[in-house]
Amino acid sequence: MSQGSNFVDYVKICCRSGKGGPGSAHLHRDILTSMGGPDGGDGGRGGHIIVKGSIHIWTLLHLKYRKHIIAEDGGAGGSSHKSGKQGKDEILEVPLGTIAKDAETGEILFEITKDGETKILTAGGRGGLGNAHFKNAVQQTPRFAQPGEQGQEVWNILELKVLADVGLVGFPNAGKSTLLSVVSAAKPEIADYPFTTIVPNLGIVSYRGGKSFVMADIPGIIEGASKGKGLGYRFLRHIERNSVLLFMVPADTSRSIKEEYAILKSELESYNPELMQKPHVLAITKSDMLDDELMEEMKQDLPDIPSIFISSVAEKNILELKDMLWKAIEG
Repeated sequence: MSQGSNFVDYVKICCRSGKGGPGSAHLHRDILTSMGGPDGGDGGRGGHIIVKGSIHIWTLLHLKYRKHIIAEDGGAGGSSHKSGKQGKDEILEVPLGTIAKDAETGEILFEITKDGETKILTAGGRGGLGNAHFKNAVQQTPRFAQPGEQGQEVWNILELKVLADVGLVGFPNAGKSTLLSVVSAAKPEIADYPFTTIVPNLGIVSYRGGKSFVMADIPGIIEGASKGKGLGYRFLRHIERNSVLLFMVPADTSRSIKEEYAILKSELESYNPELMQKPHVLAITKSDMLDDELMEEMKQDLPDIPSIFISSVAEKNILELKDMLWKAIEG
C-alpha cells in the first residue's frame, strides 16, 4: 500500500442506474398475415451499479474524481417477441474491507470482504412487458405495452476499513514500521520524526509450515486521537477490522510501559468499546538496549496481557512474537 495522496479511504459518489427499456406494442404483420396477434417483446433491464471486491486494489483513489456513476439504459422491446438490449452494468472495483452506506441516512448497505464478491449498489429499472403478455380471451390484440421502470439516483458513501489479522497500535516512533519491514516484504517509510506513517501499510508475514497472516501498520495514535486530534482519529476505523491488536511500546518510553499501554487502550476504548473484546498482545520494542537485569526488573510491572521484549533491528524474539500472534489469531 503506497504512501501519501495515493491512499484514499473515503469517497462520496452519486449513482444513477439505468432506466428500463419500454415494451413493444407491435402487432404481427407480414405478406401472408394482415391481422396477426401481438408479438411485442419486453424492454431490457437498465444497468445496475455494482460493487466488486478485488485483492489487487488497496485504495479508493480511482473513484475519488468520479463523482457521478451512470449506468446504461435498457433497450426497447421489438417485434417478433424480441427483447430489448440489457443496459450495461457499471462495475466499481473496491478493496476488501469496503463498506457501502446511504449518504443521507448513514445506513450501512453492505460490506465487501472477499475477492470477487459482488453487491448491487444501485439497481437498474426493470424493462417493460411487451403487449404479448396482455393478450387474453377478451382482448385478442392489445395495443399497449408497459413503459420501462425508472432507474434510481442516490448518493452513496464508500468507506474502506483495512482488513488484516494483526493491527499495530502505538504512539509515533514506537517501531511499528520497522517491525513490518522486518517480518514482511512491505517497505514502509521509516524515519525518526512523528507521523512517519501517514497511511496504513499492509504486509504478509510468513510463518511456520508455509502459513502466513496479514499485518497492518496503522498511523501513530496520540493522546486525544479519539476526540479528533492528530492523524489517529482518521485511521482508528482501520483498527476495527483487525483480528488481533499488537500494542507496541518502546523500551525507552518516558512513561512506564503499563501507563503507555493504558493510554493507548483508553483511546481505542473511547473510539469503539468493542475493540476491547479483541485479543491484545504487547511488544516492548528497542529492547536490544536493555541488559538482562533491567529487563527482569521491567517484567515485574507489565500489564496482564501476553507480552514480549523484541528488537526489530537485532531481530530479537521476532519468531517468538510470531508464535504469540499466531496463537492469538487462532484463538
